[in-house]
Parts: sequence; structure tokens; C-alpha cells
Amino acid sequence: MSDVKKKHEMYYWAERLGVSLNSSQPELEMLYLNELKIVDLMPEMLVMVRSVVAKQTFCIRRKPITAFEHGISISFQNIINSRLNTSISDKKILQQMQPHVRIMPLHVESDVCFPKNINIQQVTIIISLDYLKSFIGKDNTKFEYFFNNEKTLWIEEFMSPEIAEVVNEFSLTKTQETLSDAYYRLKSLELLFYLFKNLSTRANITHQYLSKYELESVYRVRDRIAVSINKPFIQDELVKLSGMNVIKLRKIFMQVFGKGMYSYYQHLRMQEAARLLREEHLSVSETGYQLGFSNLSYFGRLFERHFNMKPKKWSRNKQ
Repeated sequence: MSDVKKKHEMYYWAERLGVSLNSSQPELEMLYLNELKIVDLMPEMLVMVRSVVAKQTFCIRRKPITAFEHGISISFQNIINSRLNTSISDKKILQQMQPHVRIMPLHVESDVCFPKNINIQQVTIIISLDYLKSFIGKDNTKFEYFFNNEKTLWIEEFMSPEIAEVVNEFSLTKTQETLSDAYYRLKSLELLFYLFKNLSTRANITHQYLSKYELESVYRVRDRIAVSINKPFIQDELVKLSGMNVIKLRKIFMQVFGKGMYSYYQHLRMQEAARLLREEHLSVSETGYQLGFSNLSYFGRLFERHFNMKPKKWSRNKQ
């Protein structure tokens, strides 16, 4: 399917979901659609597989999705392995972002940004809350914040290996000729199972309403942490950046990301350590020093705590 046909399909489905993209058409012309696959399982679900590259950095304002009376969007962002047939001349300049899962309500507006030359790959499930509640069954009481107060719902979760495996299988599978709806429904429910299994381990906290300002603030802090993993963690700087007091920032950060700021920082460091060992083939000492560890014994213990394996052994097993 050509890029033009893919964009026509994207505009068509946006209209069906109640989200007109006409006002954003000039910006979207800067977007190269490497892949677009939409599976219609409405009224329970709609599934979209998308891989895009922006020729220039731009943002658009996504309007509320009205096709579902009560629903959420679950987006598995930045697939690890996917086809890349982009017309961008120098594919070496394309960058990948940290895989994660973002959950948000359909009734709110949100800014969707496309950074230049970033390969954004995602599987998005738009799902009715009634259907989701039925799927979870009797354990839905553990996730009351999903169903009792939709306004508070804005969550980001790391992509576990189990989720990544299914997401990649989902994205790489060609359209099924036989029982295609059954296949994609089954894979979608498998993703939801692993996601809610992970979410069930989060600390039990009271979810509060989050304003646009609070969300923007907490993401500023998250972004600062993400680009500073080779530097010492300084909480006072993050508090100042957020414009909130430390207690409020800690609470909102935990609500959205499921970890405290320092735990999040260490998690990102270990994910990057695993990448450096696996993809860059750095030694354990080179990896530790590059991430700002002066004590390599501590680095080794922290790595083993995250991956249940010493970094040297993990590196050998992944080669």
C-alpha cells in the first residue's frame, strides 16, 4: 500500500472514531507512514499497528475519541523489531525511543508529537471499559482506578519481555486470510493479560485527578531523568524543574510511572546497561563507567538485581 493510500486510510479511521484530522493535514504531510494496519473489532476494540517517521519535528492536538462512550487507549510504543521500508535516504540517522506502554482515557485531548527522524512504532488498542472489565473478571477490583474515575487515568508502564515478544509478533504478522478477527482479538487479549499482570504488582496508591499542568510537569521530570542516566541523581533539581513540592511530585510520579523517581532512574540505567552489553559489545567495566558508576561492584549487584544474572554472564548469553 502506498504512503498516500495509507494516509487516506488513517484519515478515514480518524473520522470513524470521531477525531477529525483535517485541521492537522498540513503537519501530517510531513509524516512518512512506513506501516499502517487497522483491525476493526468494534464495538469492543479497535487495533492499530503503525510505524511512522517525521521529516520535521511537529506536534498536533488530538481531539477526544467519541466512537466509544467509555474507553481507554493502550499504546505499546516503540516496538523493538519491525519492518522499516521508509523513503528516508539515510536510515542510519533514524533513532529508536525507549519501549513503553502508555494508557490514557479517550475523552481527553492530548498533544501528539513527532520528533524529526525518530522511528515511532506502536501497537495501539482502543478498548471499551465495559469489555475490559469483563475480560479482567473478578480481579477487576484491583484496578478500580480504571473503572471508577476515568478522569484520573494516565499511566505509563515499562514494556516487559513478555509484552515485547507479543507486540513484535503482532506487528510482524501479515494480515491473516482465515479467522483474522479471531487471531487479532486473541493477540490483543494476550497483550492485555501481560499488561495487567504487570500493573497488578504496582504499589496500591490513591489515584488523584491530574491536571494538564501536572502531567506536563511530571513528564518534564521523566524526560530529564531519561537524558541524565550517566549523571548523579539530584532530587532537588527535579523538584525545581517540576514547579511542585517534593511530596506532590513523588506522589504524581508514582501514580503515572509506577515507580519512585530514583527507582525509575536506576531502571533506565540498567536497561541502557543491558543494551550497551548486548548491542555495543562493551565490557562490564566500560558499561559501568559510561553510565557514571565509580563502584563497579555496586553496578554488578544492581544489574543482577534487575536481570537475575551477573552482567558478564548476561553479556555472554546474549551474544
